[in-house]
Amino acid sequence: MTDIRQSVNYAKYLKSQGWIIERIKNTNYFIRKLPLIGSVLKIQRPKNIDFKTTKKLEKKYRVFQTIIEPNLNLNSQKLKANNYKLSKNPYLPSKTLHLDLTSPFVFKKETRRSIKIGDKLKIVEYSTPKEIEKFYKAWKKSVSFNRYVPNLESLINLKKNFLNNHSIFLASHNKVGNIIGGAIFTRSSHDFVYYWYGFTNKEGRTSLSQYSLLYSGILWARKQGCKIFDFEGIYDDRFPNKSWLGFTHFKKSFGGSEVLYPGCYTKFRLPI
Repeated sequence: MTDIRQSVNYAKYLKSQGWIIERIKNTNYFIRKLPLIGSVLKIQRPKNIDFKTTKKLEKKYRVFQTIIEPNLNLNSQKLKANNYKLSKNPYLPSKTLHLDLTSPFVFKKETRRSIKIGDKLKIVEYSTPKEIEKFYKAWKKSVSFNRYVPNLESLINLKKNFLNNHSIFLASHNKVGNIIGGAIFTRSSHDFVYYWYGFTNKEGRTSLSQYSLLYSGILWARKQGCKIFDFEGIYDDRFPNKSWLGFTHFKKSFGGSEVLYPGCYTKFRLPI
């Protein structure tokens, strides 16, 4: 499996966000320069880790912190042997769900009922910069001020670098045409689709629009011929975050098998 963060599309997207990208032997290395103190190096879900290349990049960019989030097949003992320590706070979801798109769906009864209720809502795809701006403004209005919402430029760049059938922005509407919920889905390859972002306002939650939005994304993924739908994160009791419990219950109601990642490993060094 090739994680989306190791795709060329994602590398282009992060570059548009101000990151320096080094793509070496099909592995993405993400570098962020910080004033005075040096740089941060991120390697996320690589198939393999080349410690020699990592050390060269650390010297080249005066890296003071290296962050590695291993894929499933990586031996964490190698990281520990190279002075990496397990972080208490992963940057990427350390646990997720994979839904097999090649088999019949087995949703819970309440989920099937909720999807049916949500069928009454109009769901529209947003793709142009003007449409995405409308999507963004509705998202900002839908959540509290302390909830993270990517800025408009970031969302436009996301669509720009995941063009056509590599991403889809979906919004649900009430009877008068106002956006009451939205979701973004991205593709890393022909096999995998990710539930990238989702939001609903109070009316959207009452009308269960989150169910119809997610189901629409799953159907889109299947239509693209993809094999696995990644829910991009559920609650992990190794790194407990109680705010994740609510949407974990929601995601689990669609079924899927749990996938556990090793976590996040970091190393600090003097940027010489």
